[in-house]
Amino acid sequence: MPTLDTVTPAAGERTPVDGEPCVLLKLGEVVLKGKNRELFERRLADNVRTAVRPIAKVDVIRRHGVFIVRTKDADVATVDALAERITDVMGIVWAHRAWRVGKDVESVERAALELMAGRTGTFAVRSRRRDKRFPLTSTELDRQVGGKINDKYGLKVQLKNPDTTLSIEVDRDEVFVFSGGLPGQGGLPAGMSGRALVLMSGGIDSPVAAYRMMRRGLRVDYLHFSGMPFTGPESIYKAYALVRELDKFQGGSRLFVVPFGKAQQQIKTSGADRLAVIAQRRLMLRTGELLARRLKGTALITGDALGQVSSQTLTNITALDDAVQLPILRPLVGMDKVEIMDQARRIRTLTISELPDEDCCTMLAPRRAETKAKIDDLRQIEKRLDEELADQLVTSAQEHRPIYGA
Repeated sequence: MPTLDTVTPAAGERTPVDGEPCVLLKLGEVVLKGKNRELFERRLADNVRTAVRPIAKVDVIRRHGVFIVRTKDADVATVDALAERITDVMGIVWAHRAWRVGKDVESVERAALELMAGRTGTFAVRSRRRDKRFPLTSTELDRQVGGKINDKYGLKVQLKNPDTTLSIEVDRDEVFVFSGGLPGQGGLPAGMSGRALVLMSGGIDSPVAAYRMMRRGLRVDYLHFSGMPFTGPESIYKAYALVRELDKFQGGSRLFVVPFGKAQQQIKTSGADRLAVIAQRRLMLRTGELLARRLKGTALITGDALGQVSSQTLTNITALDDAVQLPILRPLVGMDKVEIMDQARRIRTLTISELPDEDCCTMLAPRRAETKAKIDDLRQIEKRLDEELADQLVTSAQEHRPIYGA
């Protein structure tokens, strides 16, 4: 975790500054959206307000590619909590816990000296003047504030890789002074790219797939198939915990759980043999398609990665695509297991995914997996199943609302 913006290493406490604590947000590719930028920024501001609602009611002020998050009667602890929570909002690149001070050189100097109290090592001052009416240029402000810090504390200026970087941003009505920041998720605001349905297995891959597509602006719902009534509820608990953790990235997540055991029994007695797993996954996709359309979703998302397991061959993936008309998004298709686990660890789903449970997919696993499934053979198997089976499964789905932090 990055160092707190205004921590004094000696005391370990935030330095009091004569100003208002706030959060300064830096945006990423949102600022490149041209004529649509207004729509993206408006959605992003709404997502920020929603994410921090349990902490405080805030004002989000949009200005020149940055957001200023302010709250009435703000204190340092509240601002810290706001910044931490906002780093999970898709579309934010950096969250800086800053001090909003008067738009005059004296106020800036006072804030800079207070923030640098107790610091050791080298430092640099980086100024940005968004309002060109300010009497000093960025370079002049760097030199003047840096000189004051050097005179008072005797710290050495080092422009390349300093131990501490003090940032000053001159805005329209005020100046923001801060040091350090918290990295955000980047990407696009959740909801700007539409809605899709994630087939959530409870393993390591599907939560990462969901995260990667949320980061591209999709708002997602989740569909989990349990082996009930022939297995226990453990996989449902896992799926619920995973969706609750992922909910921090979008809010308002919905998890639909379908008891799949009896459908698996039909597939097992249909003579599918080595094709049983592929036939099962085609049924899952058809069920997902029906549910997605009811939820106004326009795509399905899976955690497939090419060649990761023996059944995930290009031929089998083609056979799965044949089962539905909606596009199937596979954001992990070119990743290996180490890369996927690294990302799962970063988004804090890996520990949950590694919990033991009875996965419904293992109930039909043959000794040898089919690597070259033929679509015509799969269609013949499906003719032996109940024609309304996918509709019945959707009807049996139970909806849950896992809330992050609850």
